[in-house]
Amino acid sequence: MSFIQNVQKILKQNVREYGMYIALLAIIVFFTTMTNGIFISSRNISNLLNQTGYIAVLAVGMTLVIVIRHIDLSVGFLAGFLGAMAAIAMVQWHLPVVVVIPLVMSMGVVAGLITAFPVAQLGIPSFVASLAGWLIYRGALLLVTLKTGTIIIPNDAYNAIGNGYIPDITNLNILPGMHKLTLLLGIISVVLNIFNEIKNRQNKLAYNFEVLTMDMFILKLFFTSTVILGITWVLAGYNGLSWTVVIMLAVVAVYHYITTKTVLGRYIYAIGGNPEAAELSGIDVKKLTFVVFGSMGMLSALSGILFSSRLQSATTIAGQLFEMDAIAAAYVGGVSAAGGVGKVTGSLIGALVMTSLTSGMNLMGIDISSQYIVRGLVLLIAVIFDVSTRRRGK
Repeated sequence: MSFIQNVQKILKQNVREYGMYIALLAIIVFFTTMTNGIFISSRNISNLLNQTGYIAVLAVGMTLVIVIRHIDLSVGFLAGFLGAMAAIAMVQWHLPVVVVIPLVMSMGVVAGLITAFPVAQLGIPSFVASLAGWLIYRGALLLVTLKTGTIIIPNDAYNAIGNGYIPDITNLNILPGMHKLTLLLGIISVVLNIFNEIKNRQNKLAYNFEVLTMDMFILKLFFTSTVILGITWVLAGYNGLSWTVVIMLAVVAVYHYITTKTVLGRYIYAIGGNPEAAELSGIDVKKLTFVVFGSMGMLSALSGILFSSRLQSATTIAGQLFEMDAIAAAYVGGVSAAGGVGKVTGSLIGALVMTSLTSGMNLMGIDISSQYIVRGLVLLIAVIFDVSTRRRGK
C-alpha cells in the first residue's frame, strides 16, 4: 500500500478524531492569511490560550457529563458565583489565597453533588435539574454582588493565576528575547510524547493489536512534535507559558489519565455506552453520576477562579454563556450527542476552535452578531458530522 493510500486509510478510520485537528489547522491558516500574520503572532496566541483556559476547563468536565448521557446548564453562572465568592472571601473576609482556592473548589464539589441528587436519586432529567441550578446561581451571583456591584480583587498572588507567567531561566545568554524555560519545557514535552507513543505501540504489538504502519507512525510523531515545538516557540516570543495555560494543560492531563488509564474512566464510558447494561454488570451508575457532577462542580469553581483572576474582579454578569461555550467546545471536540464517545483532549481542541474563531473574527473587525451566527453554524456542523459518522459506523 502506498504512502498516500495509508494516509487516506488512517484519515477514514479516524475521521472523528482527526477531523477537529484539521478544522483547527484550517482556521489558523485562514485567519493568519486574512490578518496578514497578526493572528499567529506571539502576543495574540498567548492571549488566545489565556482566553481558552476557563472555557477548556469547563469543557473537560462537560465532556464527562455528556459521555454519561447528561447535560449541566448550571456551570456558567456557578463559575461566576464561585468566582465572586472567592473575591468576597479575600476582600471582605480577608482570607489568604491558600485558603480561598480550596474553599471555593470544595463549594464547587458540593454544588455539583446538589445538581446530581435529583438526577441520580429522583430520575429528574439533567436538563431540568441543571436549568434550575442556572436560575439559582444567577440569582445568587446577583445577590452577593448586590451592594458592591463589581468587586475589585487587589490580591497580586490571586491575580497572577489569570495574568502571570512562569519564571524564566535568567542566567542563559542564548536566544535573547526568547523565554528559555518555555522552550525547554517544549523540548521535554516532545521527548516524553515520543517515548510514550513508542511504549504504547510496543504494548499493542505485544498483544497483537492493530497499530499504525511504521511510516504513518513516524509521520504522526513528526507532526505532533512540530506542533508542540511550534506552539512553544511562538509562546516563548512573548512572556512564555502563562499560569493559566499550565493549569489548563494540567487539568487535561489528569482527566486524560483518569479516562484512559483507570477503572473509573472505563466505568464512565460503559455508562455512556449503555446505562442499563452497566448497571446489570455491577457498576454503581448513581454513585458515578454523583462523581461526574461533583467533578463538574469542582471544575466550574476552577473556571470561576481563572476568569475572576484574569479580570482581577468579580462582576455581576460573570459566567454568562460559559455553559454554552463549554457544551459547544465538547461537541466540536468530538463528544457524541448520544453519549459514550468523547475525549477530554478533543474538548481542549474544541475550545481552541471556538476561541480561535472569536479571536480571528475580532481581528478582522467582524461584528458580534455575525460571530454568533458563525459559531452556531460550526456547532451545527459538528453535531451533523457526529450523527453522520455514527450512522456510517452502524
